[in-house]
Amino acid sequence: MLRFIISLVIGLLIGVGLGLYLGWVQFPVEYINSPASALSQNYKDEYTVLVAGGYLADHDITGAIQRLRVLGIENVPDYVQQMTERFITNSRDVTEIRYLVALAEGLGRTSTLFEPYRILSQP
Repeated sequence: MLRFIISLVIGLLIGVGLGLYLGWVQFPVEYINSPASALSQNYKDEYTVLVAGGYLADHDITGAIQRLRVLGIENVPDYVQQMTERFITNSRDVTEIRYLVALAEGLGRTSTLFEPYRILSQP
């Protein structure tokens, strides 16, 4: 009986080890040509913040809208406003919030929540 249990445990360990090797090393999952709309919400948020930072640098609102449409968003101004308000209510990074506020205002969206985070242009 002891011999059977030892053989069973050794067989299980070899099977698990072989399965992990094949799944992670030999034949790992590869995503090829996945659409940006398939990204998780965290990565969509990160991408949107990067686009907002780019908008703050070049003030190209058309380019920002085109970059955000890649995410499969139909109403970009509404999406940016909702995301900005979510970042503010969740107390996310202030710099990211300022980027998003600038982009939202560039898209013609304003909110009373945006006031403390507005980037004022200097005369």
